[in-house]
Amino acid sequence: MIELPTLGWQSIVIFVVFAVSLLIATYCTYAERVIAAFLQDRVGPDRAGPLGLLQPLADAVKLFTKEEFFPAGANRALFIMGPCLAMITALMSSAVIPFGNVIQFGNNVFNLQGIEVNIGMLWIFGIVSLGVYGVMIGGWASNNKFSLLGAIRAGSQNISYELAMGMSLIAVLMISGTLSLRDITLQQSVAGEWHFWNIVKQPLGFIIFLVCAFAETNRTPFDLPECETELVGGYHTEYSSMKMGLYLFSEYVNVFVASAVMSVLYFGGFNFPFQYELRDWFVNSQGWALTSAQNLISVVGLLGLFGKIFAFIFFFMWIRWTLPRFRYDQLMRLGWTILIPLAIFNILLTGGLILGGIIK
Repeated sequence: MIELPTLGWQSIVIFVVFAVSLLIATYCTYAERVIAAFLQDRVGPDRAGPLGLLQPLADAVKLFTKEEFFPAGANRALFIMGPCLAMITALMSSAVIPFGNVIQFGNNVFNLQGIEVNIGMLWIFGIVSLGVYGVMIGGWASNNKFSLLGAIRAGSQNISYELAMGMSLIAVLMISGTLSLRDITLQQSVAGEWHFWNIVKQPLGFIIFLVCAFAETNRTPFDLPECETELVGGYHTEYSSMKMGLYLFSEYVNVFVASAVMSVLYFGGFNFPFQYELRDWFVNSQGWALTSAQNLISVVGLLGLFGKIFAFIFFFMWIRWTLPRFRYDQLMRLGWTILIPLAIFNILLTGGLILGGIIK
């Protein structure tokens, strides 16, 4: 019987998950500039350290040492609470993502996952939905009409696209029969059937989820809440110092989480092609113990999942520096009149295929 991981081991895993999320968000700011420079045929950051690798550290020093600013008439408590809430909810949403399979050391067996709950998808949707309060509170507490307009835009945009995103996931849940992200991942790891990841069964659902992920993270072409041409700087116009930094970092943490969720739901998570054949080869041909071979497969799967995540992060940045933003009426029309009907159609189509025995 598999022993439950000790509290000490699991606490280390939770700490590492949060640390990795912050580290990736920090260096996403560097990657954003490098990718933008590459796509626009110009020189990116190259002064702070070799190849500009210390640029995030320079940004952190600048943000921590900038002057604190509070607008006249602003609600100070809520003004501080807004960016804190945005960052906390972004980090909490990464806690239920299964980054790898089990690792065993002696009698200690633990999951490469912060917490395992059988309602993992509901956890992510609940926490992400709370994140909009950080934007709304920050925009309202700034006592600035442009910030308030950006906050209202963010709220209406997130509500609109969360509906389509949630309905696109219903089809995945119909196939898997569970809300646990770990169970959904393991169901895509049947020996000899690696090519039946959910992306094969749910291509339309994935496209809907991908578009909604851009809107949920306020990334171009859906960055209307911070549209500089209309709203100066959007909901964080009045923010400076590290409060501004928390809003920026929370966006990149959300991009990381969205990339991880798409990798888990549609691209097999920590599974990779021929993993069972590779494990059996180490056991039968090389004489490895089954535990050691499984640990190696778990580590390779962990690296494979992060490869998928980085590919999605690159795609987010590629789109940002390629496409212009929508008008706000176009954004809302896309969500309500195109994506939601498509998501409903995808649910009906999936139900028909399940009843017909074509997919299971």
